[in-house]
This record gives sequence, structure tokens and C-alpha cells, in this order.
Amino acid sequence: MNGLALAFLGDAYYELFVRKYLISEGITKIHELHQQKVKYTSSVAQTKIITYFLSENILNAEEITYFKKGRNSAHFGRKNVDVLTYQMATGFESLIGYLMHSDTKRCEYLMQLGIEFIKLGEKDGKRTTK
Repeated sequence: MNGLALAFLGDAYYELFVRKYLISEGITKIHELHQQKVKYTSSVAQTKIITYFLSENILNAEEITYFKKGRNSAHFGRKNVDVLTYQMATGFESLIGYLMHSDTKRCEYLMQLGIEFIKLGEKDGKRTTK
């Protein structure tokens, strides 16, 4: 499967995971759910997550390959996001799309780790655990 097809699946899977997480946190107002969802699923948030994974050597070689497959497939950005951010986010989504098929537990672990990273960054800008 090509990088963009994996990203298409990964985008949907990650967004569903985040939505389920937000509901489990007791958020029930639609406007707040939407605002919180965007905080975790935006291209900027996904870029922060994948940058963290790469800088902390959290990903194995195969996962990095699938990240790069998606990143290198994205040649254009969206009107409100620069090309590099768009490429990094597409790479993140491609990784999630790959893992949802090959290793669901690892996929869920990484998505949860990403949520925790964004959540901690929102509180104090620091990540204290690996």
C-alpha cells in the first residue's frame, strides 16, 4: 500500500482513537469535544508527536521506514499549514495506518503516548517520562 493510502487510513484511525479518548475523559459538550480533538489531531500536533518519537528514538527501523514513506509522498500542503508540517503529519498518519494493520497494540501504545505528550506539553511544555 502506498504512503498516502496508509495516511488516509491512519488519519481516520487516529482521529477515532482521540475521539474515544476525549469521551472517556468525560467531555460531552460538542464544541469542547471539537476544540480538544483539533488540539490532538491537527497537523501541528501530529508533527510535534512524530518529532518527539524521532528525537527520543521511540520508533524502530521499520516504523521509521513507513513514516518516511508517507512523509515523502506528501508534496503539497494545505492552505493553513506549511509544506514541511504537512509532510511530517502525513508521515505520522502513514505510520499509524501501517501499524493498525501490522501491530494494533503497538499502534495504540504510540497513539496513547502521543496524546500524553500533547497533554503534558499543554500543561507545562515538558515531557518527563519516556
